[in-house]
Amino acid sequence: MQLHFKQLGHGEPLVLLHGLFGSADNWFGVAPKLAEKFHVLIPDLRNHGNSPHHAEMDYPLMAADVEKFFAAQKIESAHVVGHSMGGKVAMQFALDFPARVKKLIVVDMAPRAYKRAHDHIFEALLAVDLKSFQTRAEIEAALEPKIPSLNLRRFLLKNLGRDEQGKFFWKMNLRGVAENYSRLGEVLSPQNHFEKPVIFIRGGKSDYIGAADELEVRRLFPAAVIQTIAAANHWVHADAPEEFVRLVLDFL
Repeated sequence: MQLHFKQLGHGEPLVLLHGLFGSADNWFGVAPKLAEKFHVLIPDLRNHGNSPHHAEMDYPLMAADVEKFFAAQKIESAHVVGHSMGGKVAMQFALDFPARVKKLIVVDMAPRAYKRAHDHIFEALLAVDLKSFQTRAEIEAALEPKIPSLNLRRFLLKNLGRDEQGKFFWKMNLRGVAENYSRLGEVLSPQNHFEKPVIFIRGGKSDYIGAADELEVRRLFPAAVIQTIAAANHWVHADAPEEFVRLVLDFL
């Protein structure tokens, strides 16, 4: 599978991996600043954005996709950053292909299992009959009863596209992701660990990385350090972009 991607900047490669329901565009709040120092490459993960759709989806498969992306772009090794689901892909990639990763940055995600928390989103999006709508505003309003957060609705609707006839469609493989959702919450179970430098950046208002996770983090990533951005929720790089960029650049 060849992943669609965007790129900017010049220099040493820095690969950014997005989270669930996301795409490369999610990183453009911080990517230009990072691109002042690095060649930033931002792929859409499988079943997301403009990348190919596939019935199967789990972390070993997505890590293998990233390895193929490195090979296709002739990247011998790079610094890798991953947020949320992309953080687990980044961890799996570093554990499976350690020679490909110079330094690893994981944003508000631990290697543990997570409870299902997005079923209401899948249900709401799958219930929308896109053929019956003429505008994004109509779809946004239709989602409001099940997804009251305006910011979340607008984030999700970034996945909408229009075909040549002007009809709406989901760019992401919505049904495929929904059918594989339980696999995306599973614990990582590697047979090895990653010895190179790693930083976990968590949001102080998020519960994705708790004190109980630190032992497993350091078992898999012995050199890991954990930093907290106090004012941030789960979307650390969106909530505190300047502090996030400073932490990343200082670490790299």
